[in-house]
Amino acid sequence: MSLQSVKQWLAEHAPDLPLIEVEATTATVETAAIALNVEPGRIAKTLAVRAGDQLFLLVARGDARLDNRKTKDAFGARPRMLGAEETLKVTGHPVGGVCPFGLETPLPVYLDVSLRAFDVVYPAGGSINTSVEVSTERLFELVGERWVDLCRLPDEAAGS
Repeated sequence: MSLQSVKQWLAEHAPDLPLIEVEATTATVETAAIALNVEPGRIAKTLAVRAGDQLFLLVARGDARLDNRKTKDAFGARPRMLGAEETLKVTGHPVGGVCPFGLETPLPVYLDVSLRAFDVVYPAGGSINTSVEVSTERLFELVGERWVDLCRLPDEAAGS
């Protein structure tokens, strides 16, 4: 039960953080931004990524895109997004609700430096209509293994 694992994790590790449940879907960056009335960049999307034999979660700002060259330079292999079934299996969360809290399997969680543009961000909360409001630094303190630079913003050229 994905939402339940997030609620339990938050109760144990960060009981002060609000879990926001909305009627509308928050399954995509765009729908989450509308439902939460924030700019898309503040949505902290969590990507399940495999680069070579390394499997990890990457939390990045909503309008950033994973950069293949940066990831290959950092991890020595081209990144591959996990499919929906494998993502659910390793995280315990459905696509659209993937977050770095209450994971089924312990995974390294890297935060992309793109998140530093915001003081507060909104990662998903384990379901397609929940989010968590958290300061960027607190998110790193709670789940981050390290800061990485693996993404590019929409106005940056691919591969640069």
